[in-house]
Amino acid sequence: MVAKSPIRHSITGAGPPVVLLHGLFGSGGNLGALARSLAETYTVFSLDLPNHGRSEWLEEATLARLAGAVLKWMDQEKLISTAFVGHSLGGKVAMEIALSSPQRCATAVIADIAPVSYSPHHDSVFAALDAVVSGGVKSRGEAAQIMSEYLKEEGVIQFLLMSLQRAPDGSYGWRFNLQGIKDDYQAVRAGPDVERPFERPVLFIKGGDSDYILPEHTERVLQLFPAAQVKVMLDCGHWLHAQQPALFNSIVGRFLERQYLT
Repeated sequence: MVAKSPIRHSITGAGPPVVLLHGLFGSGGNLGALARSLAETYTVFSLDLPNHGRSEWLEEATLARLAGAVLKWMDQEKLISTAFVGHSLGGKVAMEIALSSPQRCATAVIADIAPVSYSPHHDSVFAALDAVVSGGVKSRGEAAQIMSEYLKEEGVIQFLLMSLQRAPDGSYGWRFNLQGIKDDYQAVRAGPDVERPFERPVLFIKGGDSDYILPEHTERVLQLFPAAQVKVMLDCGHWLHAQQPALFNSIVGRFLERQYLT
């Protein structure tokens, strides 16, 4: 009997499977525009990673544990192998699967993240999220106002507010496991510790204005993914899939057509 996966998902389209993995603080719907674009050709699975969305919470959510949860979900759905598209944290999880279980990954698109360790850079986000909880907000507008004291980018505030939910008693809280994410923050910032390279083609898409993929990361990328290709989306930051969705969807679609369908 296959163990029950902690992951919840939505599904659309028909054809070869493609699994979409969102970033930190997100949920499966974040890549909704891409899912709709790919659904004409593929069966698209949009996952809520553990500790996010409507998936269950894990006591420990390292990259290895998150990858293991996705593999357990694949067993549950009887997916032997699939293509992955992952943004940010989702890209790290996809890379972890490709490196540790290459037979389960046909190919992958990694959006604006590299297989390296990152320094902490979400202090203001955590402060804003904590302030909403401690402030006992009674509306989304009140939550947005509190968050604006810590975060200057309106797009980031609106992204985070997608995970704000109202409880039956009228109070508001975060759908994701805020404390769990804080506890495991160092672990998910780490790079993969698997040294066996993934030999099949992988596409890295960099936001031209983002500092998540830098020239000094090239050596590590090619060590682990020797057949890697890199595309740069100009005038985009880290949220490239939301800033230029048509271009992002086109790049992903063309790569999958060449490397996955043929």
